[in-house]
Amino acid sequence: MAKHNKKRNTAFIYEALVREIVKQSVAKNNDKRNIAIQIMKEAFAPKTQLRKELDLYKTLMENNNLQETIAEKILVETKNQHNQINQEQLFKEQSVAISKINKELSKSVFNNFVPNYKYLATISQVFGSTQEPKTKVLLETQIVERLTSKPQVIKEEPQVSSLVVKSFTKRFNDSYSTLLESQKQLLSNYISSFADNGLEFNFYLSEEVGRLKDIIINAQKLDETQNDKTIKENLLKVHSILEDINKEPVNQATLYKVLQIQELEKEIIS
Repeated sequence: MAKHNKKRNTAFIYEALVREIVKQSVAKNNDKRNIAIQIMKEAFAPKTQLRKELDLYKTLMENNNLQETIAEKILVETKNQHNQINQEQLFKEQSVAISKINKELSKSVFNNFVPNYKYLATISQVFGSTQEPKTKVLLETQIVERLTSKPQVIKEEPQVSSLVVKSFTKRFNDSYSTLLESQKQLLSNYISSFADNGLEFNFYLSEEVGRLKDIIINAQKLDETQNDKTIKENLLKVHSILEDINKEPVNQATLYKVLQIQELEKEIIS
C-alpha cells in the first residue's frame, strides 16, 4: 500500500487549519488567527479545485445510516465527480496552501490533532489511482461500512443548570425578540453558514467559544465560586463542554449547547 501523505490530503489541510484557528483564538493570538483564516478563505474559495474536492470528502464524511445500495451509488458518483477535478490545478493549489502555512504560520500546523484522520486517509487513498485492485476494494468497503453505520448515540451532556435550560427554552419559544444579543448573533451566523458550507461560522464559533471560556474562567476566580462547591463543579463541567465543542462536528446539538452557555453567561454577569 502506498504511503499516505497527509499534506496532500485536502480535508486534512482544512481540518488542521480549523484547529489552528481555534488554538490561536484561545491563545488570543489574533495575528496568527487572522493569517490562518485568510489562508483558509483563499485556499477553499468557491470554484477552486480544493473546494470541489473538500465537498466530495464531506459527502463521504457526513452521511451515515444509509441503505447499502444507496451508499454504494454515492461512493461511485463521488468517485466519478472526483475524476473530473483538474488534478494538476489541485496539486498547484495544495502546494500554495502548504507553502503559506509553512511560511506564514508554522509547519507544526500539520501536527494538529484531527480526530477522524484515519478515515480521511482512507478516502484520499480511494480517490487516488495508485492502489492495487484488492487494496482499493478493501478501502471502498470501509467507506461503505461507514456510510451504512448507524450514527453514534451521543451521551447527553450534563445540564448547565435545569433553571437555565427552562428559562432559555421558554424565551426561545416565546419570541425571537427576547433572545440575548449574543444568541441572536449566533443563530444569524449559523443560518448564514449554509451559503458558504460553514466556513464563516467555524471562524465565528471559535471566537465565541473562546470568549465564553474567558467568562467561565473569570467566574471560577470569584469568591462566591470558591466558597460554593456545587457552583465550582458546574463551572468545571461547562468549561469541559466548551473544550469538547472544538473537537466536535458543528451541528444543531453544538448550536444548542452554545446557546445554553450564553444564557448562563447572563446569569453569571447578573
